[in-house]
Amino acid sequence: TLAQEIRALNPDIPVIFLTAKTMKEDILEGFNIGADDYLTKPFSIDEFLARLRVALRRNKPEDNNASAQDALYQNGDLTIDYAGGCAYMADEEIHLTPIEYKLLCVLAKNTGRVLTHNYILKEVWGRVMAADIPSLRVFMASLRKKIEKDPSDPQYIQTHIGVGYRMIRR
Repeated sequence: TLAQEIRALNPDIPVIFLTAKTMKEDILEGFNIGADDYLTKPFSIDEFLARLRVALRRNKPEDNNASAQDALYQNGDLTIDYAGGCAYMADEEIHLTPIEYKLLCVLAKNTGRVLTHNYILKEVWGRVMAADIPSLRVFMASLRKKIEKDPSDPQYIQTHIGVGYRMIRR
């Protein structure tokens, strides 16, 4: 039911079933109601992340005019491969959730600019609700833990208290 509701709201959102149901009928039903992929337990986190990257790549609009250089973002040790849907810190892949990846991309595409909480919420979640600001803070803290050497002394993502966040050029 949830997959059908997601498809009704936005057909471009990838849906991956993570389940213990391994019967052929269950798998077919999952695909028939709109799953992009179907992963049964037990599974490795690496396999899940690989399937997630594929699903996100598959649903990304093609831009034939973009150059290979536009597909990469470089800032200090941080690299974002937009075409591959991956991020790296010092050439080591950072395992990000889809929300963390979107946050990172929004910040990166606006490096040097202070982005308000409302702007980020609109870009990442597609809506602006004041009740979502605490969630934004949690995701931002999680993202910082993954890309900052010392999250208490951020080198990449700067907080502007009461306003928003800014990606610092390194």
